[in-house]
Amino acid sequence: MTDTQQAPLTPAGLDPVTFEVLKNAFVTAVDLMSEQIMRTCYSFVIYARDFSSALCDTEGNTVMQGSDDIAVHVGTLHFQCKAVLEQFGDDIHPGDVFAVNDPYRGGTHFNDVSFIRPIVVDGEILGYAQNKGHWADIGGSVPGSFDVNAGEHFGEGLRITPVRVWSRGRRLDDVTQLLVSNTRSPYSSTGDLNAQAEATSVCEREVLRLVERYGRDTVVAAMTGVQDYVERLVRARLAELPTGTWETVDHLDADPGAGEGLIPVRIRMTIDADGVFYDLNGSAPVVSTFLNSGYGTTFSALYAGTKTFFPEVPLNSGFYRVVRGDIGPEGTVVNAGWPYAVTGFCSGPYEKLMNGLFEMWSAVMPERAMACAFNLEYLLIGGRDVRTADRPFFMWYDWMAGGWGARATKDGPNASSPVFGPGLAVQPVEGQERLSPVIITEHRIVPDSGGPGLHRGGCGLEKGGTLTDCAGTVMSYCCDRARSVTWGIEGGLPSVPHGVWLNRGTADARFLGATFSGVEVGPGDTFTRPSAGGGGLGDPLTRDPAAVLEDVVDGYVSVDGAERDYGVVIHPMDPELDRYELDAATTGTRRAEIRAARRSWLESDPEEVARRYRDGELDTADLVRRYGVVVDWGTGELHPDTTREYRELLARRAVAHWT
Repeated sequence: MTDTQQAPLTPAGLDPVTFEVLKNAFVTAVDLMSEQIMRTCYSFVIYARDFSSALCDTEGNTVMQGSDDIAVHVGTLHFQCKAVLEQFGDDIHPGDVFAVNDPYRGGTHFNDVSFIRPIVVDGEILGYAQNKGHWADIGGSVPGSFDVNAGEHFGEGLRITPVRVWSRGRRLDDVTQLLVSNTRSPYSSTGDLNAQAEATSVCEREVLRLVERYGRDTVVAAMTGVQDYVERLVRARLAELPTGTWETVDHLDADPGAGEGLIPVRIRMTIDADGVFYDLNGSAPVVSTFLNSGYGTTFSALYAGTKTFFPEVPLNSGFYRVVRGDIGPEGTVVNAGWPYAVTGFCSGPYEKLMNGLFEMWSAVMPERAMACAFNLEYLLIGGRDVRTADRPFFMWYDWMAGGWGARATKDGPNASSPVFGPGLAVQPVEGQERLSPVIITEHRIVPDSGGPGLHRGGCGLEKGGTLTDCAGTVMSYCCDRARSVTWGIEGGLPSVPHGVWLNRGTADARFLGATFSGVEVGPGDTFTRPSAGGGGLGDPLTRDPAAVLEDVVDGYVSVDGAERDYGVVIHPMDPELDRYELDAATTGTRRAEIRAARRSWLESDPEEVARRYRDGELDTADLVRRYGVVVDWGTGELHPDTTREYRELLARRAVAHWT
């Protein structure tokens, strides 16, 4: 048996069988809450599983999360429960339900609205049931409430500090009306509000059933015990690992108010006898857009990024006792504070922190190593739907799957949910088209989007559409990594940049980039955007040529990409029948040529490389993988500072590992 298995994990006072039954019963209670919300919600966004649930103890600590909760909510639900306790103190009663979405009180962003219900036994509060769901709109300056240009939260939507919505079992209709009237779809917001509040009663019912069977004291002991259990389990697991300090940096693309140049998110990780400690001091000041993070979401990224490397460990506040951090003073991109805009944290610092943790933990646990994953992205189109006479508001609210990073022994997963929320479902096209005047024209895997390596990054997707019967319509996009391209590790190469094209292939074509808001669009306009793949792991020139051939057959790598990225020469014989021929002799020669030249490519004059891109001689993959040059992908204008920084990152993550 391992040390972890030998550790005394069952809490004192509970026999092992009862403890195990209750531990799993808490998971069931939370999961039933989640099933209830998914089946009764009104918002298409929540139906696609952009929600999470939790059971908390009397102090607001998380007793148990759900099985399929999205990672971004991990580590924030206890903050919001504690905010309600701080606000209302002893003025909490059976039948009360509270709402909160405040990012400055430990929440995520304004669209994520939590409902919290006390669970009361014999006049005493036993704990709290909580459900958090993403409302499709929460007001603000643009439909969907994602305004990239917002510098302060006043343009982002309704800030809900802890407020009582049900009092002793009676819904406060004046409060409800105030909340939903500040959204563009009061009808669906009211439906979500009722569904979420009712879902918390399902968890309450299940916990009360446990109390009836096992007794209040036993259930309370188990709620404390499962947190202690997780703490001991994590400490025992950490004791098997090396101690020390690791550092890395990831980046946002730019600060629009400060010119071009990557924006650093710095992480220093220490593992010692006290647990895991993260230091984020040295990260950049707040940016002049909404890609900032509040303290709750920053800690969530630290928890979720760490938890990724401990999949066998349940998640509750016992985990948070072992994983701690100093996120630095307010006023930074990882600790913005009021009133800085934070709605885009999910595409900004959040996934940069998670992927930075992946890189450091890959050094600690090389058997679980993983390169960078694609960045979460949201495309929002909102306006009036003129297919019906009443011209209602519509919000076409879309996120895409993409590729995760290559792993220690295998390729990265293709077309997967973002690390932001592995439980997120890809929204069905048929449902989107029924609810909004947008027709989907393509949704396909993109060849060559997986970062090349000994193990290839997972492939991303491309999705396009055409607007039909709409009026007064604008488009917004929340993403990143058009310049800080999804990277590889240990010699692996990057993926491809994110970004949206409007009317591509026409005289009116525009590359809108990876972050924008309020772009006017109308009937007949078309759009397309890729999600990136994951970064590669290991030198791509060491990948088995037979594996590259298989990738070509599967459509994950093109024939040209096989030669450019892997030095593998493949001849198409009959592509319709998937017949290709590997040229082993020429492959050996080509790999030797690339191995001799690739360091000098990264020393090429960036302006000359940019010119060749503008002239159509080079493509995007040539620039980001071979020459380390970053340009405006629409105009071809060189970004000199970004290119210099990007080349430095390539030198550390890729070149330093090439033989």
